[in-house]
Amino acid sequence: MLNYIWAFMILVGVLFGAVTGKMEAVTNAAIDSAGEAVSLCVTMLGVMALWVGLMEIARNSGLIAKMTRGIQPFISFMFPKIPQGHAAREYISTNIIANVMGLGWACTPAGLKAMEELAKLEEERGTPGYVSAGEGIFADGKKKGNKTGKSGVELPVVANGKSGRVASNEMCTFLILNISSLQLIPVNMIAYRSQYGSVNPAGIIAPAIVATFVSTAVAVVYCKVKDGRRRV
Repeated sequence: MLNYIWAFMILVGVLFGAVTGKMEAVTNAAIDSAGEAVSLCVTMLGVMALWVGLMEIARNSGLIAKMTRGIQPFISFMFPKIPQGHAAREYISTNIIANVMGLGWACTPAGLKAMEELAKLEEERGTPGYVSAGEGIFADGKKKGNKTGKSGVELPVVANGKSGRVASNEMCTFLILNISSLQLIPVNMIAYRSQYGSVNPAGIIAPAIVATFVSTAVAVVYCKVKDGRRRV
């Protein structure tokens, strides 16, 4: 959908330039923007390399492992149904730590792996849509073919060409936390401000901490309220 939106905006810009006789301005703007994009990418690449390198040093020194153990009570609070020692807990912890440190790029691989492990957890639970045909469960939790519910009617994994898979409660909670994550050092914003000539690029740190702390607090409250209602 986003591709269509951008394509539409570009098309409208070109047509507007042609109708108003400003095609030269449109062409110059496109060339200038392309050069600026390359310059920004080089700047962001340097920042990313620096912070990802620091994350690797922290991981090899054992600091990430200690931080991961330190936030396990929070992980247990937010994800009480994920078993202790499950791989998803480690990836979720790594993702949260990287987000807190403002390393959006570094946290992406951990986030993807966390979702993969959460999907495997749903498969282990026998959740319809995550298991192969003939591996579903009845409402009592026992695996008995690909059936579920009181009537024992078969619930296909795929129906009408569409998957019956639904995001689990843990997946939704993780996604909300990931989006609203607290950031102590907003590396991306500092790099953007530096690239575009800000006098004080790091001046965004204090407001960012306050804003992301509020967003994270709201996310935690929202997730626990929705989880409570779901159990009821």
